[in-house]
Amino acid sequence: TFWAHEVSIDPTDSVAGVHLAIALRALGQYAAAASTAQQVLITEPRNYDALMETARAFLAQGQGFYAIDPAKQAAALQPRDWQPISLLGVAYSQVQRDDDAQAAWRQALVLSPDNPAVLANMGMSAAAKGDTANAEALLRQAAAQPGASLQVRQDLTLVLGLQGKLAEAEKRLREDLPPPQAEADLAYLQAASRHLTDDGPPAAE
Repeated sequence: TFWAHEVSIDPTDSVAGVHLAIALRALGQYAAAASTAQQVLITEPRNYDALMETARAFLAQGQGFYAIDPAKQAAALQPRDWQPISLLGVAYSQVQRDDDAQAAWRQALVLSPDNPAVLANMGMSAAAKGDTANAEALLRQAAAQPGASLQVRQDLTLVLGLQGKLAEAEKRLREDLPPPQAEADLAYLQAASRHLTDDGPPAAE
């Protein structure tokens, strides 16, 4: 509400516009976030933060194609920053340009070695293609980094659970989450693991 008010006072206030886009994305209003960030780019087409928020908002909607151009522009503005290149990798992955995605993530790791966010992106991309062994290795490497976020650790837990490694998954859940949420997530992993390992026909309803 605050940032929306600031933008209404001065629609050309790029700082307020970017913060409003961030807030909208945090609320799950991804289309509005993208539109707000793009409004900033009308008057400031080289605004790095607005380009990044545009890319993030489109990625959050699963519309990686539309995130590619703003991510490329942001990377050109700050070529030593790993973040836009990592986002570009996610965008390529969403449009099934896997070789380009891997190249982008490798470039991001050159700029920021062992970066947990980049490694996690690579791991989840591998998991989506069914390569759970490589996904686990990448996510273990990511989770072992000092700056690894809760999301990175939960991504590893998910991949472990989907492989049936429920004992370790449960241990990690109970370390990271309060008991009710840990129990709920564990129940989900147990059900998902049973589903993936069940070679028989689905049960009759």
